[in-house]
Amino acid sequence: MADDDTDDTYLDRPNRRKASSKATKAIVAFLLVVSAVIVLIISLGGWNTLEGAKPLQIAYILLYLVMAFLVMRWNRGVLPLAAALAVSGPAWFDRDKTGLTEPPLSSDLLGLLSLILVPVQILLIAFSMRGFQQAWNVEVERTRDERDDYDRGGGQPAPAAA
Repeated sequence: MADDDTDDTYLDRPNRRKASSKATKAIVAFLLVVSAVIVLIISLGGWNTLEGAKPLQIAYILLYLVMAFLVMRWNRGVLPLAAALAVSGPAWFDRDKTGLTEPPLSSDLLGLLSLILVPVQILLIAFSMRGFQQAWNVEVERTRDERDDYDRGGGQPAPAAA
């Protein structure tokens, strides 16, 4: 670049302007929040019957919410983590046997929520990997003139000089 004046350049993130990237970001954040809510309901509904998993359940809920926040800020690094943590809930259907304590919410309802969590997590895996492939992290240094051309309706900014 001939002019090293940083006031004349800016970092452009072209992949973040794409409608598909924006939609993927919103879907991943939504699925993370939905997962957190379902895990929260399952946790609260079966709180008395959870043995040593209470801190882990709380950690998962908080982690899902933090990841949703980071995804909304275009943090691509949490996408593989979101896909890796997508797991199904516990098997609550087995709690209808004699001698087992019934949780505050029906075991059948908690089992159903656990089953609903499975496809939500599968979708989370798929959309997280899709978002990772969209390269949200790509940055291109552009001049202010290129930005002005884009703002005047020129569509995409000119390709970055090599």
